[in-house]
Amino acid sequence: MNDAQKLQYLKVALVAFGIFFIFGIYAMMMWVWPSGWGWTPRQPEYEQMIMGMYATLGVFLIRAAKDPMANASLIWFTVWSSIVHGGIMLVQAIVDETERANLLGDVPALFLVAAVLWCLMPRSARHA
Repeated sequence: MNDAQKLQYLKVALVAFGIFFIFGIYAMMMWVWPSGWGWTPRQPEYEQMIMGMYATLGVFLIRAAKDPMANASLIWFTVWSSIVHGGIMLVQAIVDETERANLLGDVPALFLVAAVLWCLMPRSARHA
């Protein structure tokens, strides 16, 4: 896949992840799969903080889709913060047996976001 094709797919991925961050995280934590996307016991303050942070990031990812190369820093922040967040949650879910469902829920989802955005970033943006 050449850089022009990657850029087109990246724009789609940014919008898709942006929409998911705005609406999907809330839905997953509250209704669809709370055990795989939340933590036990429920902590409303934590949930509100996470949803607020990811909804804000989602808005900026959608905006970044208009010109991904001008927003490479935001995209790389999303990649690396997803790796770090997913890595921390991976360790916590392994250590705390009450959180094992997260190993199939939000943990791989964060790694997926990071992998997709990383792979779709044009080569010129990987070394900038």
